[in-house]
Amino acid sequence: MSTTRSRLSACIACVLTALSLTALAWTRPPEPDPLPKRWQLDIDVGPLRVAQISVEGQEPQVYYYMTYRVTNNSGQDLQFAPIFELGTDEGELLRAGRDVPRAVRLELLDRLGNPLIEDQIAILGTLLQGKENAKDGLVVWPVGDMDIDEVSVYAAGFSGETARIELPDPETGEKREIVLRKTYMVRYSIPGSLELRGSEPLKPRDERWIMR
Repeated sequence: MSTTRSRLSACIACVLTALSLTALAWTRPPEPDPLPKRWQLDIDVGPLRVAQISVEGQEPQVYYYMTYRVTNNSGQDLQFAPIFELGTDEGELLRAGRDVPRAVRLELLDRLGNPLIEDQIAILGTLLQGKENAKDGLVVWPVGDMDIDEVSVYAAGFSGETARIELPDPETGEKREIVLRKTYMVRYSIPGSLELRGSEPLKPRDERWIMR
């Protein structure tokens, strides 16, 4: 009798595992179209850096910052309004520019020493076609947790491709539709302590398009 129960329990466990794996497969985000069918901009990201900056009347704060170049080879002039988010392996998700004083952006632009680089406010607007009209941008995030091993940057607004999926609401269980957007993801590994890095650049470890 005990053997029968053990076999029954094992069968039930297998079924539940299979159902769980199937559910995960249903919720896995789709891959971007290998041949873009919507407009897409070319993005070239630079290294990720860390800087400590003092603003008058405030304690010194540590910031991530990164530069990038965007080129419009889509065949049409486009409105450019990118959104950059930074995620860490500790679960943080930070929106670029949020809680970043204007004085910090100006200080970083001054340190970079390139008058053609624009901050995330100045770069908004029409992006004309062609390499000669490419723009260089700066994005900045405040550093939260200093003890991290990996950072991922998500750049949205560089493609018109979208996908719709249905996911169950965690509270009601009812399915709801979610729109995913083609997003450029860049990963950086962070060996050692952020506090001890100074301005030493972190080169990208992985770059690819995802649906997010």
